[in-house]
Amino acid sequence: MTYSMISILALILNVIINRGALKHFSLSSKGQNPARRAVIRYTHFLTASNCYFIADIIWGVLYEYHHIDSLFPFLYLDCILYFLFMFLTMLTWIRYVVAFINKTRKRSKILLGAVWFMFTLGLIFLIINLFFKFIFSFDGEHNYIPEPGRYIAFLLQIALYLVTTVYMFYIASKSIGGERIRYTAVGFTCFAMGLFLVTQIFDPKYPAYAGGLIIGICVIRSIVDEGEKKEKEIYDHIATSLAEDYEAMYYIDMETGQYMEFSTSEEYESMNVPCVGKDFYAETQSNLDTYVHPDDREFARSLYTKEKMLSILKEKKSYSYKYRIMVGGSPRYFRFTVLRAHDDRHFVLYEKDIDEEVTAETTRREKQEKHITFSKIAESLAANYDVIYYVDAKDSGYVSYECHNIYGKLDMQQSGDDFFADAEKDIPQIVHESDRNLVSDFLDRDNMISALKDRKRKSIDYRIMANDQTHHVRLIIRKTSDDSHFIIGVENIDAEIRREKEHLKALNSERELARRDDLTGVKNKTAYNELVKSVQENIDNKDVSLCFAMVVCDANNLKRINDTQGHVVGDEYIKKSAMLLCDVFAHSPVFRVGGDEFVVFLKGDDYSNRGELMKNLRSKVIENIHSGSGPVLASGISEYDHTSDSLVSEVFDRADKEMYDDKQELKE
Repeated sequence: MTYSMISILALILNVIINRGALKHFSLSSKGQNPARRAVIRYTHFLTASNCYFIADIIWGVLYEYHHIDSLFPFLYLDCILYFLFMFLTMLTWIRYVVAFINKTRKRSKILLGAVWFMFTLGLIFLIINLFFKFIFSFDGEHNYIPEPGRYIAFLLQIALYLVTTVYMFYIASKSIGGERIRYTAVGFTCFAMGLFLVTQIFDPKYPAYAGGLIIGICVIRSIVDEGEKKEKEIYDHIATSLAEDYEAMYYIDMETGQYMEFSTSEEYESMNVPCVGKDFYAETQSNLDTYVHPDDREFARSLYTKEKMLSILKEKKSYSYKYRIMVGGSPRYFRFTVLRAHDDRHFVLYEKDIDEEVTAETTRREKQEKHITFSKIAESLAANYDVIYYVDAKDSGYVSYECHNIYGKLDMQQSGDDFFADAEKDIPQIVHESDRNLVSDFLDRDNMISALKDRKRKSIDYRIMANDQTHHVRLIIRKTSDDSHFIIGVENIDAEIRREKEHLKALNSERELARRDDLTGVKNKTAYNELVKSVQENIDNKDVSLCFAMVVCDANNLKRINDTQGHVVGDEYIKKSAMLLCDVFAHSPVFRVGGDEFVVFLKGDDYSNRGELMKNLRSKVIENIHSGSGPVLASGISEYDHTSDSLVSEVFDRADKEMYDDKQELKE
């Protein structure tokens, strides 16, 4: 019985820690998706291991009484089953490893062919043993005697486990993040099984292989549990962050109709719609008369039948529709999106209040006297974005979820250890040349933390190059509620940009365009002269409450850049100079009053914080000098003194003089 204790403990432990997986045992994995196929083959390995443990336990019990003649036939049969189940654990394990890797490469096919060959060879060895003492035998007193075939079979298995170990460690070295950990765990399990099989060779009366199996199973289980926990946390954070755009969401069992409801809208929760239920189809039909606008009830009633919803979801992954719901006694338009879940057993229903959107579109249609046909929008929660990045705010590790393929043949990583470092590598390959610095500055970890300190989200629009075409995209960053992660979404806004350009062209008057600098987008000298005139009137009227300061800036090295690198590069230098001033003086108007000369008019909070802002500007200029990139601006500031200044030009002249002093210091 001492021999059997290890296998008894291994059997109990395997059943306890893998009881959930064993309940879903399926004989065949054909026709399943890759993830499900790997799970099924892992249950095959667990079942084969349990059979081996049982055979090993029986061996330990029977061999204690091997001298009893009546028990010998059972001992001999159990010995055959012992080797059979050992070979079966080898076969099922390697089949699981190949499914887990999920690669169609040649090495995986060779590995699968090798294990089937060795399993078949093992069966042949057992058949030979029935007629010839090849693997094992017993003497006249029923003592177990290992034969040469046993060592051959063990050495072949050890060789296969060793090759698989090296293969898994090789794949792990080429992987990153969670994949590397999982591949390493599988490789370690192969090594443990091979190592304990070596021990089994030297001492056939010690259950070493059973110990190797259960150690490997425990390693795999611990990695699987940790991976599932982390993935669930990631999905929960993403879903919670993106769910803020929806009033309610339902998770529904296709066949039974059982459902759970989640709502983020206080107004929607006030309607007292049930949070959980047993039959979504029946309960929704009964609630239509209470919540749906009378004119839309028949339409809504036709949508919520099991047959109707399942028939549509068989043809497409998602679909949308809209109708009016009575909220607080008033009708409001809602859009409903139905999305089939990945397990093909559930679907998700999203509800979004689009009443303001519909009202605005109707008003615009009446004004323009155009008839616009609305099409149903079939997209799921995450499908609003082409790519979603889930980034750890502390260590910068990330996972990406790609929803659309707007990036052509670019191979996007699914996970990584440093989002910001990888972004810096990808920006030159993806982002339009003119927008690279803008995106690089935006995707700075400290800038992102600062930008989201007092707001829920921040976005930036830029251009990317895909398939030799330019696309406009919007990058939106949010933070999870616990501030532990960034949610970064990228969406294609080509259509939106096109509409905005048309709208801007219609709205912008010649007067407005005349006051905007074409190159930088900041205000031009015409706008500056108008401001000076307005401020001078206040000074002439003796407005003692008037407080302002003027910052005069001049871009260094512009002539040298134009002469050596051309005017195109020079223009980019001027635009970056304007961008730097707009970033520092975010609440003050910036004017381009000459080729490389700018004026910033400070008032309000920027006036109060002028010292800190000037320090910040000059600090950035020094950083640009040291790094050899970015604009270098000489600057000077002067405050209006109502006791001595009678002209705006006096304030300007003092700032201009200080700027020239700063320019000389920068050159030196």
